[in-house]
Amino acid sequence: MQTLANWDGGPGPWILFFPLIWAVVVTGAVTVLRRTLWRARGGPWPALDARRPAGDSPLAVLGRRFACGDIDEDEYWRRLSVLEEQFGRAHKGGAA
Repeated sequence: MQTLANWDGGPGPWILFFPLIWAVVVTGAVTVLRRTLWRARGGPWPALDARRPAGDSPLAVLGRRFACGDIDEDEYWRRLSVLEEQFGRAHKGGAA
């Protein structure tokens, strides 16, 4: 008699479903954790967002003016050096 529990004296073909079931469980758990942590941290790259000048900080305003073409490159670098002397920067050249 061939049943699912005993297929010619050994485990039946149902045994192949166990790795598939575990793969689905692990994939689901990883997906739920990633989405939960992603929302809790504020996005996929919160470390990059933390380094970006926020709002109307002097560096942000200077960067926007340079990007819009209001000032040229020489003016940008001159004003940036003044701002760095006056306000300082947390990450100069990647060092803390």
